[in-house]
Amino acid sequence: MLSKFKRNKHQQHLAQLPKLSQSVDDVAFYFSPADFRTTLLQKIASATKRICIIALYLEQDDGGHGILSALYEAKRQRPELDVSVLVDWHRAQRGRIGAAASNTNADWYCRMAQENPDVKIQVYGIPVNTREALGVLHFKGFIIDDSVIYSGASLNDVYLHQHDKYRYDRYQSIRNPRLADIMYDWVNNNLIQGRAVNRLDTAERPKSQEIKNDVRLFRQELRDAVYHFAGDADNEQLSVTPLVGLGKSSPLNKTIFHLMPCAEQKLTICTPYFNLPAILVRNIIQLLRDGKQVEIIVGDKTANDFYIPEDQPFKIIGALPYLYEINLRRFLSRLQYYVNTGQLTVRLWKDDDNTYHLKGMWVDDEWMLLTGNNLNPRAWRLDLENAILIHDPKHELAAQRDKELELIRTHTTVVQHYRDLESIADYPVKVRKLIRRLRRIRIDRLISRIL
Repeated sequence: MLSKFKRNKHQQHLAQLPKLSQSVDDVAFYFSPADFRTTLLQKIASATKRICIIALYLEQDDGGHGILSALYEAKRQRPELDVSVLVDWHRAQRGRIGAAASNTNADWYCRMAQENPDVKIQVYGIPVNTREALGVLHFKGFIIDDSVIYSGASLNDVYLHQHDKYRYDRYQSIRNPRLADIMYDWVNNNLIQGRAVNRLDTAERPKSQEIKNDVRLFRQELRDAVYHFAGDADNEQLSVTPLVGLGKSSPLNKTIFHLMPCAEQKLTICTPYFNLPAILVRNIIQLLRDGKQVEIIVGDKTANDFYIPEDQPFKIIGALPYLYEINLRRFLSRLQYYVNTGQLTVRLWKDDDNTYHLKGMWVDDEWMLLTGNNLNPRAWRLDLENAILIHDPKHELAAQRDKELELIRTHTTVVQHYRDLESIADYPVKVRKLIRRLRRIRIDRLISRIL
């Protein structure tokens, strides 16, 4: 058992977090990508004060075009609106993985600005590190007037279910003027005004090489950039706490670490890429040893956004879903005893050829973590991440929470034994050869840290 001292330490961390009081009527859950798209477009169209869109990327496709066009139309209708878009600097200036870097998202932002000379919308590129592989803007949130729509989704066809396929995520809307102000002020002060940040909607942008030194300094500053606010809620009422962090010792990581052992009955985790940091695996094992329930909902390898069907040309990036499955199989083989006793439940999500991108935690019926954090070593060390922690001691959000989890579980199957998962010997020949080659030179460990 956790000693009373340690248990109190974890609970004390959560109790001491500053909390913003939240009206239950101002929290809305959305349960599908199409509902998310509709809601986002409606809120953009009705905005009166500000719109701040923050995402890893805003893609040049039908889904992304619908969002950017809506932003231009809202600004045209109400010129006094403060409208800004923040995306990752490096991701915006390259094509999709394996594609040429011609006609990038940044080029599209420039064209949209030129085609709408009477409407000014600032699109900022945020360089979290000197290279995309070493850190990206993974901060999430759409701040519209006094509301924050929170999702791990970026903005393109599949995340918005614009056509046939969708990528499943979580979607919440929280109306809370203080929360919106705190997040907006932080974004404005630390990202928009950051020393290495440049506009992407203009052709006169610097090369990444030219701002390399500024990016290094900017990254150091982001490590120290935390939210500063006084809470107005106690630990007996519905509340929200915004969290932000970069680096393994960030306030966000510390809160995730302390949140898990506070489960008295059950911890539920969603992650699309099963590659948990060792410190979180230890938390899970301790909970199981203490007799607690742990449920992990992860995407099947074929529901991974990097998965390449066998009838398509293979690329190295296509090995990633198999590496994640190897991690999961190894994890389950260690903990098969708890699977047998029913304490540990692992669910694989699969719905035709759609993809899975859910992240987050539920602790008992009391805490919910909304986050874009993949709960992997990359999120733990390299990317700029954020979250909103909801404390619901009176279970006022129980109906919406239960419905969300019920729908997430709908397209899942429970793994009864680690041997239910394929082993390396079962993989396609090209995947098998690549993984064995990577293991021989031990580069698979490096890959697991950055992807």
